[in-house]
Amino acid sequence: MDQSIATNVGARLDRLPFSRTLWLFVLLIALGGVFELYDLFMTAYIAPGLVRAGLYTARPASFFAANGIGFFVFCTFAGMFVGTMGFGFVADRMGRRAIFTYSLLWYSLASAIMAFQHSAEGIDLWRFIASVGIGLEQVTIDTFIPELVPPQGRGRAFALYQFIAFLIVPVVAFLGWLLVPHAPLGLDGWRWIALISAVAALAAWWLRRALPESPRWLARHGELERAEATMRMIEERVARDIGAPLPPIGAILVERAGQSRFAELFRAPYLKRTVMMSLFNSLSVVGYYGFAAWVPTLLIDKGIHVTTSLLYAFIIAIANPIGPLLGFLVADRMERKWQLVCSSVGIGAFMLLFALQTNDVAIIAYGVLVTLSNNWLSFAFHNYQAELYPTRVRARAVGFVYAWGRATAAFVGLLIGFFFRQAGTMGVALFIGVAMVGVIVVIATMGPRTLGQSLEEISQ
Repeated sequence: MDQSIATNVGARLDRLPFSRTLWLFVLLIALGGVFELYDLFMTAYIAPGLVRAGLYTARPASFFAANGIGFFVFCTFAGMFVGTMGFGFVADRMGRRAIFTYSLLWYSLASAIMAFQHSAEGIDLWRFIASVGIGLEQVTIDTFIPELVPPQGRGRAFALYQFIAFLIVPVVAFLGWLLVPHAPLGLDGWRWIALISAVAALAAWWLRRALPESPRWLARHGELERAEATMRMIEERVARDIGAPLPPIGAILVERAGQSRFAELFRAPYLKRTVMMSLFNSLSVVGYYGFAAWVPTLLIDKGIHVTTSLLYAFIIAIANPIGPLLGFLVADRMERKWQLVCSSVGIGAFMLLFALQTNDVAIIAYGVLVTLSNNWLSFAFHNYQAELYPTRVRARAVGFVYAWGRATAAFVGLLIGFFFRQAGTMGVALFIGVAMVGVIVVIATMGPRTLGQSLEEISQ
């Protein structure tokens, strides 16, 4: 097999026009993101049900009490930390497509077992195990999308992926409002919500069998015949979509040879990027999950009844898919680093205004604006961090920097609980605001430009 395949796969992919085939690949990959967000937002919406069932309390006696909602959130992100930090490298060794399958099956089984636990300790344990699968799934998604789509559309691809994934947030919010206060067929509503995710994950696994393996990964690992067959399949389908010959191949940039080594993350030019994205992930989760995972609880603190708080949380959640749709307009027009800066300003400012409100309409309005800002930050950074590293180490690198966000998020739940207990919603808002200032400084001063560049060009 001609060795030139290994050097021109990237250029062949980058010259492809966006067509039905590439959008379909993004859609299939996005199905995995659906369950990451279902799982994360489920934390917020089943929390009142766990408290109502007498299994948990919103104000535990100690910081690490197993029956505290904060510790339940801690277990969620601790599991994701293990999945991203401990297993992210697996997608570099075994391939992107294979890890999709295993991580979804892992999540589905563990979630089903969690639904039938009858103690806080049992729920915490299986929540942790399920979240390991979700962490690995997210690393694979962030790695897969940029390797399949051309640079002129990577921002829109991530926006579409996040739009599809965020469609599930109003669904889980609606299920929380509909099921959590009740016990259909004698089974607590929160258990139904966990079981629904387990069953739906199996359906997503079946649908995503139509995804090809990343040609860049295949070529990188010497599987040249598979890489060529996959490229020909993609090229033929795209040509059929557009009804015309494909554009000529542009300049061929070759990624440096070498193995996927962890030490490379701490050498130039990647050291600065690794430090920057590790700090970013550690700080940004304070605003993102500090609000999203505590919406119903924050609303209750503002004097809103538990059932009404779930309804308001559902209304706020409806905004989640709108954020990526609005971001679609600037995704490939505005430099990625400045998108992160602007969205962080929005999170901090709108969160403070949310905390100051006493009128129900204003509370919902600012909650929506915080949510839209969080959505913008989300799709922009998932794209950005995957662009910064070469194919040989992309999954390992994304897993490493992303893991610091999961580690911080594990403690964010506990810290939000602490600030909430000490100063209510305003304490939470000030904590989030300080973290967003940190994000702005880190990205503005350290972030490289990536807009419109090929992955091979950025890696050099």
